[in-house]
Order: sequence, then C-alpha cells, then structure tokens
Amino acid sequence: YKALEKAGITIGDGQAPMVEARMIKTPDEIELLKCSAAMVDAVYWQVAKHLHPGVTENEMEGLIQGELFRMGAESVEFVNCISGMRGNPHSHTTSNRMIRPGELVYFDVGNVYNGYHTCYYRTFSCGRPTKAQEEAYAKALKWIRDGISVIKPGATTADVVAMWPTAQELGFKDEKEAFLLQFAHGIGLGLWEKPAISPLFSKDHPFEFKPGMTFAIETWCASADGSGSARIEEEIVVTETGHEVITKFPSDEITSCGFPGCLFP
Repeated sequence: YKALEKAGITIGDGQAPMVEARMIKTPDEIELLKCSAAMVDAVYWQVAKHLHPGVTENEMEGLIQGELFRMGAESVEFVNCISGMRGNPHSHTTSNRMIRPGELVYFDVGNVYNGYHTCYYRTFSCGRPTKAQEEAYAKALKWIRDGISVIKPGATTADVVAMWPTAQELGFKDEKEAFLLQFAHGIGLGLWEKPAISPLFSKDHPFEFKPGMTFAIETWCASADGSGSARIEEEIVVTETGHEVITKFPSDEITSCGFPGCLFP
C-alpha cells in the first residue's frame, strides 16, 4: 500500500464500485442463478416428502444439506428451519425442536452453485392447515405478489413497499422493529447485494429498477392461532419488459405434509 502511494498511485475503497458493477447481471450469471434456484426447487420436493410429526428441525436441515451437496452445491451457506411457536417472532436459527402435528414450518435455503446464491423461503404445514394458518398465508402471498406485480424497468423500490402493510398493521411498534419481515435484497455472487427494498427506507430513498437486476423478495405473516407463521420468498430477474420469477416450487398455497388428505401424505 505504502509502495503504491510512494509511486504516486492513489488508493481508494473498491467495494462501492464493485457493488455497483455487480448489480446488473449478465445472461450467464442469470443462468447460474437459475441453476442454483433449481436445486432448491428439488430440495423442497424432498422436504415435502419427509416432513412428518417427530422429525426435528435439525434433521430437516441435514436432509436439505445432503441433497444439495449430492446435486453439486459448492457450499450451503445456511439452512433455516423454523417450526411452530418459533416462527413468531421470526427466528433465523435451526434448533433440535421436534415438529408436532398442526404446526407451520418454514424454511430458508442459502445454496451456492458456482458462486451464485439463493435465498428462498417456503412454508409447509405438518398436517392440513387450520383456517388461521390459511388466512396468514393468504396475506403473505398477497403482499409478495402485489409487490412483484409492480416490478419493471423504470419503476422504483418505493412502488414495491407501497404494496406492503405497515409495521403497525403487523403488530409492531415501528419499521425498525419490523425490519426484514417485508424485505428484498439483491442476490448473485453475494447473498445481499443491491438493490435493497424495505419500508424502513425505500419510501424516502427510492431506487430505480433496471434490466438485469436480480433480487430476492420476501414477506411474513403470523398465524392468529399462535401455531406458527407464514414466510414466502421469490427470486426475481428484472427483464426488458417486466420481470421473471426464477424460483419454481409452488407457492399458491401452504404445502401440507405428513397425514392422509394432505398434499404430501
């Protein structure tokens, strides 16, 4: 460093220009993000087949890790499995807790394939979901789809947060307390890149969408009966005319598992 300065070369922080350079992805980068997401699509199929009463959060994480490495993951940055009462307030840790009938369980998978990340939530139920669980999921689903609907070149991050509930509507004191519950972040070689979207700052500091941007967008809603929370996340590519969702495991409804009459008995 001192030798370069002595030679007359000015040294500066390179992180900011690198963040800007990585914000717009090339077609090859987008394909790698799709490959990484496809691996998690497949993992959630395995989750649906193996989620049942008595299995622990740690065991489900182990299943996911094993399947991802079998498919060629470079690394697994994280797997969060959150069941029942641990879903409210939102936890970001997996425990040895045993999953019980009637509980909601949500997962977040951070796969890395050839350097490219995922951040990809899905919600499951151990048994058929209750009315309160379905209502919570319907809210989270509406919020994420409403947010996605306005994503296109020229629109801004402020347009997305305008489609989301306030912190008070979610039962929190302010947006700082509700931070990360309704959220989006760029994804690529890093787990958190630009753009970032949050009610905490996006209304006052909007950021314009441009083709080639890629990010993960996520919403959360607690079930009124205390049996868990719904969490959904999709990964988005901003296209020339709008957007593309590259996470493909179905999110139209809670994936129910483990009992006769469920989607995955």
